[in-house]
Amino acid sequence: MTDRTFSILKPDATRRNLTGAINAVIEAAGLRIVAQRRVHLTEAQARKFYEVHAERPFYGELVGQMTAEPVVVQVLEAEGAVAKYREVMGATNPKDAAEGTIRKQFALSIGENSVHGSDSDENAKLEIAQFFTDDQIVG
Repeated sequence: MTDRTFSILKPDATRRNLTGAINAVIEAAGLRIVAQRRVHLTEAQARKFYEVHAERPFYGELVGQMTAEPVVVQVLEAEGAVAKYREVMGATNPKDAAEGTIRKQFALSIGENSVHGSDSDENAKLEIAQFFTDDQIVG
């Protein structure tokens, strides 16, 4: 069975028309995009999605950034999809990200780091379920 992970192309990326460029990096790395759509997150959706960070000082800013402009939500498939996508994304701080990673190439800052990816198989399932039903995922 192929594994799945969840991805968001964040507002800083969609604002700069980087959806295609980022998708090209994702696909070149061997990840298959099996569901994708552009959405404008509501404040409630963003708060729920990032509730794990609710007590952190950056939570309000994060919710504000994620609701400011549209995002692209995706389901990606590959063997070891979570780990593979995290490697392709690169370090949260683009200055620390490896050459060729999405964040090294496209991120503006730690806060505007262009992409989100699930950090575990369990969270991938939860995050995917927030945005897609099974019949919307077509591998």
